[in-house]
Amino acid sequence: MTQEQILVLGATGKTGRRVADKLTQLGKNVRLGSRSATPAFDWHNPEGWAGVLKGVTKVYITFQPDLAVPAAFAAITAFTKEAVAAGVQHLVILSGRGEAEAQRCEEIVKSSGIDWTVVRCDWFSQNFSESFFMDAILAGHVAVPRTETKVPYVDVDDIADVVVASLTEEGHAGKVHELTGPDLLTFGEVVAEISKATGREIQLHPISLEAYATMLEEHGVPEDYRWLINYLFTYVLDGRNSSTTNGVEQVLGRKAKSFAQYAQETAATGIWNAPANVEA
Repeated sequence: MTQEQILVLGATGKTGRRVADKLTQLGKNVRLGSRSATPAFDWHNPEGWAGVLKGVTKVYITFQPDLAVPAAFAAITAFTKEAVAAGVQHLVILSGRGEAEAQRCEEIVKSSGIDWTVVRCDWFSQNFSESFFMDAILAGHVAVPRTETKVPYVDVDDIADVVVASLTEEGHAGKVHELTGPDLLTFGEVVAEISKATGREIQLHPISLEAYATMLEEHGVPEDYRWLINYLFTYVLDGRNSSTTNGVEQVLGRKAKSFAQYAQETAATGIWNAPANVEA
């Protein structure tokens, strides 16, 4: 019997890195999908996809920076067709909660004719330690718009465990797993949790969306990330996601990790007291 081979796209990113590690620990045959892997995977080089997909039976799909960006729909359409032609049997796609554009991409995978699973998530807790809020936390000054909106931040380790279960266990085909953390928190409450965990004074500064966009540009944030952040603050952080789900518990049989627990665990690593050295 041919051993199944699982391709993990975005294998150096927040969820992909964890998924690849967990699958490897389970003894699974993992192919890393990244520009630094061999063969290399690049969303901007579809000519190379066939080589990456050769012999692959399952794929975990992540799209950078997010399925909501305009380029995602065409890329996911083309990749899904390529995966089906290559004989892939199951696609698991990471999606965004409350993002209509991302859910259009979900429909492509659902209509592929092969097994699929959607892992639809809210904002990652790790955005404050492995992404665009990290520098602000280190500086002790977090300036953001929409500070009053409550968000059920979900821990990336929980997401990775759900993805691994979806890829390795029966019963996940045709399912949408909608994941959140157990608590609804404003930006002010998030900053307070991190301040408590680190013993540092971190201040929150509410600003307008226009001022935030200007600040991102001045700090050299890439255009596609600026577009995404503007989209999220404009269309997603409007209260539509101010509710929790029990998706993590349904899949894993345990409670989702709280933001307070994430903050305590992350603070213990010392990363919030050291110079930034993180990958988006």
